[in-house]
Amino acid sequence: ICRTLNFTYIHKGARYIMFKAEGLITPVVTALTETEEFNKKEYQAFIDHLIKAGVHGIFPLGTNGEFYAFSAKEKLEIIEAAVEAVQGRVPVYAGTGCVTTKETIELSKAVQQMGGVDCLSIITPYFVKASQADLIEHYSAIAEAVDMPILLYNIPARTGNSIDWKTVKTLAKYENIIGIKDSSGNFDNMLKYIENTDPRLNVLAGSDSLILWALMAGGTGAISGCSNVFPELMVSIYNYWKEGNIEKANESQKKIRAFRNVMQMGNPNSVVKLAVNMRGYHVGPARQPSNCTDPAIKKALEDVFKLYE
Repeated sequence: ICRTLNFTYIHKGARYIMFKAEGLITPVVTALTETEEFNKKEYQAFIDHLIKAGVHGIFPLGTNGEFYAFSAKEKLEIIEAAVEAVQGRVPVYAGTGCVTTKETIELSKAVQQMGGVDCLSIITPYFVKASQADLIEHYSAIAEAVDMPILLYNIPARTGNSIDWKTVKTLAKYENIIGIKDSSGNFDNMLKYIENTDPRLNVLAGSDSLILWALMAGGTGAISGCSNVFPELMVSIYNYWKEGNIEKANESQKKIRAFRNVMQMGNPNSVVKLAVNMRGYHVGPARQPSNCTDPAIKKALEDVFKLYE
């Protein structure tokens, strides 16, 4: 069954045995009011803008979507609003990873029951220190409990836990674990996922500075925080690569450096959200304590935007 050009799955019995996660996917910022309540109208309008700009997937409740800032009830409301806004135009990837295995399974099952989501993105547990054996047990339990495609999410700088390539290779025995997003920023780590695990797994860059290089090495795409701010530019990296125009793809890749430098001046996803607001999309503040109000960052963003005029 193929619902769009960007992904394919075949359902056999109770299992998805093939799923292609590819292209440039946006971990969409979550629109809030000034009192930090979910702003469904602006959220859906922003998603529509991203799809019209050419992104290949919408990802509610990634790191840029402040998944850590919402209750389970709010998360379901946000995911449902995303599904409603997308209207089947591109795949929907929903972040359902929580600290505990039990909570992750409960949220994932609720999303499965809701319908309309094509793939779950499940971050490693955070705050708690987990061994590789713990991670294998954690993801195995989720894969066995949930009948949906699952994308592992590795972001050790934020969670304190890194998924070893050998762990990914072990988990590949579950056919509904279809790949991994790597936000380690370590290209060699990503190469190990691509070269040493299972050829069927989709490996997506989570660091925007490595998108082209991941694609050239055998990755299938990227989940790009910067695409909230510059969707056409980030999509062009993938599209030029797909066309075989590596020179143009590299030009687009290099253009994002100045903006990424500013992201390092504060909490990166809060800087992204400030930038989206400054570009004219009313997505509101980040939830405290991670809202970005530093005048120096705003000035740096103003200077960077001039480079893209």
